[in-house]
Amino acid sequence: MRRHELTDQEWELLAPLIPRAVTGRPRVEDRRVINAMVYKIRTGISWRDLPERYGPWKTVYTRFRRYALDGVFTRALQTIQAHADATGDIDWLVQIDSTIVRAHQHAAATGRKGGRHQPDEPDDHALVRCRGGLTTKVHLACDGKGRPLAVLLTPGQRHDNVCARPLLERIRVPRNGLGRPRCRPDQVIADKAYSSRGFRAYLRKRGIAHTIPEKTDQRRHRLRRGCRGGRPPGFDRDTYRQRNVIERCFNRLKSFRGIATRYEKTATSYEAAVTLASFLLWARSV
Repeated sequence: MRRHELTDQEWELLAPLIPRAVTGRPRVEDRRVINAMVYKIRTGISWRDLPERYGPWKTVYTRFRRYALDGVFTRALQTIQAHADATGDIDWLVQIDSTIVRAHQHAAATGRKGGRHQPDEPDDHALVRCRGGLTTKVHLACDGKGRPLAVLLTPGQRHDNVCARPLLERIRVPRNGLGRPRCRPDQVIADKAYSSRGFRAYLRKRGIAHTIPEKTDQRRHRLRRGCRGGRPPGFDRDTYRQRNVIERCFNRLKSFRGIATRYEKTATSYEAAVTLASFLLWARSV
């Protein structure tokens, strides 16, 4: 095993989930191609600069795009989550947050006239140009042990509270046996950016306990209304101290240089890279 490549344990978990070719000429070894993808995400180099030991770079890129569009890495992540849930290894004290990712200038070369557009690809490719340059926002939900459960990409200016519901609805941990996938956390921890009456009502409707601090202006407005302002929302300070777990999860994801800076042109490719990195974080913890 070389640096920035899959270990034998990680490959044993991922190998059964890679699609097999039933017809056609023999293709490049699957493990070598996946190692090239991991190496690229780890180092953040260009696809053309992949070392020669991984074979033609076009083969690796074509396979990566095919897996990204087919959702191969998403199914792999859900499979390892299902195995952890069956053994009771998932801590359903879910935490949500987001982080801004700077996009390289090469990531903006999309939307050319006459170019083909994928039906599942957003028109803006989850990119926005602001004062700091091109940015993408990665919204993340992780379990109580700091392992990703769901990922959502938006342009960098999108508010966290707007994306809270879609992010939680992406949590789907399948069952190994019969039964529907688990989608409801036991409790959600979030910072003040998610403090709104609408989001709290949504959590209560789904029967999800939450620990979200109240904003100062919301508290002043409630007190100004007197008895009509209602009771203050419940807040457990000791539980809120555990919110640093998701910050450590972001730190581990951004140790992949291809995640800390976005080089991928399309949102589908960048989300597949984040999902593959999330799978590796899970593989090291089970």
